[in-house]
Amino acid sequence: MPKIGLISLGCAKNLVDSEHMLALLRAAGWEITEDMAEADVGVVNTCGFIEAAKSEAIETILETAQYKQTGKMKGLVVTGCLVQRYADEMQKELPEIDAICGTGSYESIVDAASAALGGHKAAYMADMASAALEGDRDRLTPSYTAYFKIAEGCSNRCGYCIIPKLRGPYRSREMDALMQEAKALSDAGVKELIVIAQDITKYGMDLPEHKRLLPELLRRLCELDFTWVRLHYLYPDQITDELIDVIASEPKIVKYLDIPLQHVSKRILRAMHRPGDGAEFASLIQNLRERIPGLVLRTSLIVGLPGETEEEFAELCSFLQETQIERVGVFEFSPEEGTEAAELPDQIDAETKANRRLIVEELQSGVLDDYNTSRHGEVMDVLCEGFDDEQQLWYGRTYADSVEVDGHVYFAADEAPEEGTFVPVLITESLGPDLLGVRQKGDKK
Repeated sequence: MPKIGLISLGCAKNLVDSEHMLALLRAAGWEITEDMAEADVGVVNTCGFIEAAKSEAIETILETAQYKQTGKMKGLVVTGCLVQRYADEMQKELPEIDAICGTGSYESIVDAASAALGGHKAAYMADMASAALEGDRDRLTPSYTAYFKIAEGCSNRCGYCIIPKLRGPYRSREMDALMQEAKALSDAGVKELIVIAQDITKYGMDLPEHKRLLPELLRRLCELDFTWVRLHYLYPDQITDELIDVIASEPKIVKYLDIPLQHVSKRILRAMHRPGDGAEFASLIQNLRERIPGLVLRTSLIVGLPGETEEEFAELCSFLQETQIERVGVFEFSPEEGTEAAELPDQIDAETKANRRLIVEELQSGVLDDYNTSRHGEVMDVLCEGFDDEQQLWYGRTYADSVEVDGHVYFAADEAPEEGTFVPVLITESLGPDLLGVRQKGDKK
C-alpha cells in the first residue's frame, strides 16, 4: 500500500475539504500516515486568503518537498485556495510540485496522488462551482468535536476579500444530505458540532425554496444527540427574529455567536461593500443580549482600509468600549491582488496599520480581563480536551471558548477526567486569556 501524508492549512472549511480528500484516498487503497518522512506522496492543502497565509503555504510546500531528499517521498501534490489563485505561477516557479488540484477538483485527489507517485506532472482545475458538496470524511478533529460545513463559496463580494474568486458563488447543501451527515456524526459520539460556512445566515437562500433555512436546520440538529451546537459565522444584516428565537430557546445551541462586523464607520463599510453602521450594530448587540441570556460575542475587524481616517478609527474604538464585545480578532488590511480595495487610493502605511491593530488589541485585553474576572466563583461546564504536562493541569473549553481562537480553562482534578466529557469546574482566577479552576463533583457526559 502506498502511504500518503496530508498537511491542512487555513480555515476550518479547508480542513473539511482535507477530510474529504483523505476519505477518498483511503477508499482507493492509500494508507494515511502522519509522518511525512514515511509518506510516498505528500499533500499540502493550502490557504490563499491574505499575504501571511500565502507565505505560510509556500514555506510549507518547500519544507514538505524536502522529504523527497530526506525521506521516502516520491511525489508532492498541492491543493486548495493558493492553487486556485496562482495555478500557472506555481507550476512554473515551484518545480518541486508534481500535481495540483484547484478548489473545484478535490474529487481528483486520487488521480493526482497516483500521478505524483508515478513521477508525472498533472493539473486538475475544474470549475469551482462544480466542487462536490457531499462525501465521506476522515476526520482530523478530536472524536468529540466536528466541523459541519453547510454551504460552500460566497456571493457577498466584499471589496477587500478574494474568497469568491477562490471558492466560487455561495452554494447551500441540501438539508436531507446535511441531516444524514449530522446523524452519522452524532452516532459516532460527536459532542460539539461546529456549524460553518462563509456565511451560515444565508443558508438556503440559493436553493429552490429561496428561504433562510438556518432556523429549521438548527431545530433539526438539536433533536440529535449533541451537547453543543456552535455557530460560525453569522452576518449581522441577516440575523432575523426567528433565528434569535431559535438560538435563545434551544439549550444545545451554545450562547456564543461569531458575527464578523469588520468596522463600524458607515463610509468604511460602504467602501468594503458591506451594510450597516455602528448604530445598527450596537442596536443588534443590545437586542441579542436582552433576548439571549449569558451571550458571549466574537467579531472580526479590519483596521487600515485605504482612506481610514483617525476619526473613523476613533469611532471604532469608541464602539468597542461601549459594546464590550468579549472576543475580538483584529487584522491589518492586506491589499490582495484582484480585490477592489487593493486599488483604492490613500493606502495606509504599514506602521500606522500596525499601531491601530495594537491599540485595538490593548483595548480588548481590558475587556477580556473584565469578562474573565466576572466568571470567578462560577461553576462552568468545561469540555475536557487533555492534560497539560507543563502546567500539570487538565484543560478544556467552556461554551464561551471556540476551537483555536479563544482561551482555555486549566483545572486541577482529584480524579482524571476522560477527554471529550463535560466537567463542572469552579473558576477561581485568571491567567492572561485563560481561566483557572478546580473540578467539582458530578461530571456531565
